[in-house]
Amino acid sequence: MPVTLYRIDDRLIHGQVVVGWGQPLGIGLIVLVDDNVAASDWEQDLYRMGVPPEMELRFADVASAVRDHASYSADRRASIVVTGDIATMYRLVEGTGAINQVNVGGIHHRAGRAQKMRYLFLTPDEETQLRRLMSTGVKVSAQDVPAARPVPIEDVLGPAPAETTG
Repeated sequence: MPVTLYRIDDRLIHGQVVVGWGQPLGIGLIVLVDDNVAASDWEQDLYRMGVPPEMELRFADVASAVRDHASYSADRRASIVVTGDIATMYRLVEGTGAINQVNVGGIHHRAGRAQKMRYLFLTPDEETQLRRLMSTGVKVSAQDVPAARPVPIEDVLGPAPAETTG
């Protein structure tokens, strides 16, 4: 079964992913793609505590997620692939060439980020990264929970800034 949802969420695994998306979509496999978490046993243990036993949670760095992507799609269970940031998802999209749609589910407030939606705050660089992701042909939408209407990310970002010539 193809991967059901590719999601960018800076909280990675939490109730909204497991319950909010996992239960309605019948998710049996969650793949958390993050270079740091993939190398940290204690962080993996923390994330495992938030996932019920009927869902399998796998951890991968970007290189192994690219290598193993076909096996996620071949798995008989519905699955979610989640990254904590846009740059990681972009690397996954570029590496696999097989991702057509990405959900931006939560990038939260921190210094330097401007609010775009209730759950979406972006730096100018992150806006550029999202535009770059869209330029690969991937459909990108913002949606925090399944019951909410997906919003095309281009509607959130507005027109691209005009390039200046000098």
